[in-house]
Amino acid sequence: MAGIMSSVDQRTQLAGHNRMELLLFRFEGRQRYGINVFKVREVIPAPELSYVPHAHPASCGIAYIRGHTLSVLDLSYATGNGPVTKEEGNYIIVTEYNRQVQGFLVGGVDRIVNINWQDVLPPPSGGSAGSYLTAVARYDGQMIQIVDVEKVLAEVQRAGGADPEVTEGGGVDRAEGSEAYKVLVVDDSAVARGQIKRTLEEIGVRVVTKNNGREALEQLRAWKDQDPSGLRDLLMVVSDIEMPVLDGYTLTRSIRQDPGLSGVHVLLHSSLSGVFNTEMVRRVGADEFLAKFHSQELAERVGARLAERGG
Repeated sequence: MAGIMSSVDQRTQLAGHNRMELLLFRFEGRQRYGINVFKVREVIPAPELSYVPHAHPASCGIAYIRGHTLSVLDLSYATGNGPVTKEEGNYIIVTEYNRQVQGFLVGGVDRIVNINWQDVLPPPSGGSAGSYLTAVARYDGQMIQIVDVEKVLAEVQRAGGADPEVTEGGGVDRAEGSEAYKVLVVDDSAVARGQIKRTLEEIGVRVVTKNNGREALEQLRAWKDQDPSGLRDLLMVVSDIEMPVLDGYTLTRSIRQDPGLSGVHVLLHSSLSGVFNTEMVRRVGADEFLAKFHSQELAERVGARLAERGG
């Protein structure tokens, strides 16, 4: 696994080309699973772990890595499968989600692959088969299951008495003149769309939601073609990054390349809170980046934009 997290510049070249890289891994058997490389800090051989009493059943314990402690979850167990067999050859995938660093024990790590977001499909509906999947993708003749790690973390936090949907900072204040403006919110997660919509409606702006970048781009172009222009009261676009069909980076680049849309203010709002995003956001031309999800911080960003527009 030496060098698996190298070549940052090569990865940032993906920005705006509707592609992503998946780190493929296994639990037991041949089925391969995937996680977005931009959520991965590093991959290490599993060290000895310290037991934590009364922890969540999926907890493997704590690892001590370069002078820091790291909580480690058995990702197989946490997603409803059997626990990973503890043996030589196991790895820990160290990730950063929503400003939280977390280790996941897996049976083995395969490689990094480059895929097009258009080849990524929603998980199967109904039953339990897709309950811990955020998407599926076909690669090398096999269906890769992309694990919904955020759901895993949310369930573990709730089991410990914390509700990740309750954000710090309390309510937000309604801004004077905000009703004159609308915000386009783009996210493939219904939960995330609901969180953002509630926050922005407290401020007083009107909210239009779309499920992916393609839908958002179609809406923006429809507003542009209206007479008078439907962009005059558009305050900003708040977009997720990871979305099937058309991702947030590619949406932003498409906006910047369209002369009629190039001035639209874009805030990328994502759980991809790792070290790569400053460069990625710069490359595609987004105005701002904000890691999910703190309602007060989002409200402050939108409030600042209102102040710029005289709202």
